Amino acid sequence: MSALTFDKRELGNLEYSLQREMLATDRIGGYMSTTIVCCNTRRYHGLMVAPIDDSDRTYLLLSSLDETVIQHDQSFNLALHRFRGVYEPRGHKYITDFEYTPTPTITYRVGGVILRKEMLWIHKRTQLMIRYTLVDAHSETRLRLRPFLAFRDKHALTHANMQADGHSYPAVNGVKCRLYDSFPWLYLQTSKPEAEFVPAPDWYYDFEYQQDLARGYGGHEDLLTTGYFEMELKKGESVIFSASLDEMGSTKTIEEMFAASIARRTHKIDFLSCMEHSARQFLIRRPGDRTEVVAGYPWHGVSGRQTFVALPGITLAQHHKEDCIDALDTQVRAMRDGMFTGSASAAVAADAPLWFFWTLQQLERELGGAEIWRRYGAAMKELLESYRRGVAGRVVLNDNGLVWASSEEQPLTWMNSMIDGRPVTPRNGYQVEVNALWYNAVCYALELAEANGDEAFVAAWKQLPARTAASFNELFRLPEGYLADYVGGEGADRDIRPNMIVACGLPYKMIDIETQIDTIRTVRQHLLTPRGLRTLSPRHPLYRGAQEGTPAERDFAAKNGSVWPWLLIFYVQARFDIDGDAFLPQAEEMLAAFEEEIQSYGIGSIAELYDADPPFAARGAISQAWSVAAVLEIDRMIRARRPVGKQPAKRGAKSASAKRCATPAAKKGTAERAASAKRPAARKTAKK
Repeated sequence: MSALTFDKRELGNLEYSLQREMLATDRIGGYMSTTIVCCNTRRYHGLMVAPIDDSDRTYLLLSSLDETVIQHDQSFNLALHRFRGVYEPRGHKYITDFEYTPTPTITYRVGGVILRKEMLWIHKRTQLMIRYTLVDAHSETRLRLRPFLAFRDKHALTHANMQADGHSYPAVNGVKCRLYDSFPWLYLQTSKPEAEFVPAPDWYYDFEYQQDLARGYGGHEDLLTTGYFEMELKKGESVIFSASLDEMGSTKTIEEMFAASIARRTHKIDFLSCMEHSARQFLIRRPGDRTEVVAGYPWHGVSGRQTFVALPGITLAQHHKEDCIDALDTQVRAMRDGMFTGSASAAVAADAPLWFFWTLQQLERELGGAEIWRRYGAAMKELLESYRRGVAGRVVLNDNGLVWASSEEQPLTWMNSMIDGRPVTPRNGYQVEVNALWYNAVCYALELAEANGDEAFVAAWKQLPARTAASFNELFRLPEGYLADYVGGEGADRDIRPNMIVACGLPYKMIDIETQIDTIRTVRQHLLTPRGLRTLSPRHPLYRGAQEGTPAERDFAAKNGSVWPWLLIFYVQARFDIDGDAFLPQAEEMLAAFEEEIQSYGIGSIAELYDADPPFAARGAISQAWSVAAVLEIDRMIRARRPVGKQPAKRGAKSASAKRCATPAAKKGTAERAASAKRPAARKTAKK
């Protein structure tokens, strides 16, 4: 696995350094994010972005901290900001090194002065600590620290106003600030009692965020500074700056907390250690015993659909089953009238509750089927019954055994982008992945119910899967050799989209092996890239190869071409189910293709989506839960097939999950299945 390294010679090159963004989280909903040279290029960048109450909203409190080295009455500002197209000051020219592990660390050289800065977010506290060490100096050296405050919602921008309180108030070894009464106090302290805070309130105007401007949004704001710290440092001496919602009691307390926290940091030295670290950042513990999954940083919140899809990869792949259970229990406790609430409800996401069943199937590897049924059997039955009754007039199980999902107000599948109030990809009707998930959910519930003696449930539901499978094959199988994306009032939609791969990669499948092979071949030929699956075939007239331009243009491209890594979970599983261990080399190549991604964009993580055309540029959130989950799930699949002494399986051998399918499609004659498995299309390697 490749190491996480950065080209020291390029750190002063803004085209290099501003494209690389770092992230640290406190595991309770807050984060720090900026570029590796600490120049904020998005409104979402800041040194302290955190919740301030029990709501899910987060606020940018501390935007940045300017460091100035003073020697012989000369000042050298190490910061980097952009004001109306001009960078000033240009402190990046003093940077000689950047390291990401064990915590983001920047080294500056100003003449004979070498200053090291280590940035540390404290876990389970809303607190940022930065330790400055004067590594070398040959004359008296002073350090000045000027904090810039925003005190705003992270999605907003702030501007100079008369309501902001520019005063600082005394605190232990520092001051406390609160720009508006609705916010808590922010304590700014240092570990050096001799450090002087000089009150000097002032607005700085027109900070410019070029990434926001490039994305078609407003990108200018004003920030308030209430003053600055100044202190003398001797060669070899360190001082710690702390920004926190809780006051630190003494110098010793600050130093001890920093030392203890950095000692617990894991070393992100290669691809998989970065992925595992990134995975842990998505899981947050909130008040009220809530465990939730942040869909992506820096701007996404909690999504029910993405929670269920991501959980196996970000928790179970590291054997953190308790985290998975806690997140699932949070969703189950919030159920009302047999349905999840919020973004996990079928009323707004027709497929979200069905992903819950898929997550349980992965959790079964850790707990066993009996325990899954004991814990979640009641919820499973309630959810299925809700679909049968119908949900919010939008989602209903029809007599043919298929789930119909339709809404004029909002799209109900993961392809939910809208422009001017209209869906980018209208899919009202029977969607291929929704019904594949529905069939999988019913079959899984029946399996557990039968194994655990729930005869009433089995009697009530056992006839449904056959009807669902028959209807699905009648409506979705196309003569062209793949599955329709959805079937609406005007018939089957023949656009080649990736949603059909879900029907091939679930434990229970409604389609026979021949149809699986044809579908996989179509996906491979039209949609597969080194970063995931395209959302539309390049041969389609609506295809867009790059996600750039205005918000509307980007929203259009996101679901009409752009590549999404999370879909690879089901492509890789489908290939293993068909090809067995013969697919291992290709799976390993697909995993290795992501290694270079940890060096750029969101360093140490995987982006939300990518351009559909080479060079497959990263787009969207810099760190996305189900993207990271996909990488870790693929790694888990590979490791599961590489135990010591295991011989490669023959082509066409079914995985354990596929063997559990007992459907009309899966019961086709062995001669026909053998012939299908030997088709040339199944023997081709994946083209990237």
